[in-house]
Amino acid sequence: MKSKIHRCNCRNMWRVQSRKRSITAYTMFLNGKWYVELKPERKSNPKGFVVTDRGENIIINPPDPFMESFDKLQQLVYDKENVSFNVHHGKYLYFEDDGACYLLQIKT
Repeated sequence: MKSKIHRCNCRNMWRVQSRKRSITAYTMFLNGKWYVELKPERKSNPKGFVVTDRGENIIINPPDPFMESFDKLQQLVYDKENVSFNVHHGKYLYFEDDGACYLLQIKT
């Protein structure tokens, strides 16, 4: 089922929304394919989302030992003024508690 992830800045948490549920967490790991969805015509925020078609691939508050098996490649950045992301799709994504989001790869 399609799930959208965005930052809820009023509570400093990440939110996952699908048709059936809504979950908030300080950190999340998306263990699978993702892409971005942009809605520039919306008048209220958020206008940009990270989307996955497999909500079961989202791990809420992943343990540190699990995350040590991944390397950070680059940060996913959302440009609020232009309603755009610097990367449009990928495989592994980590949402940190400080609001940063990183593309990951498995350590070799």
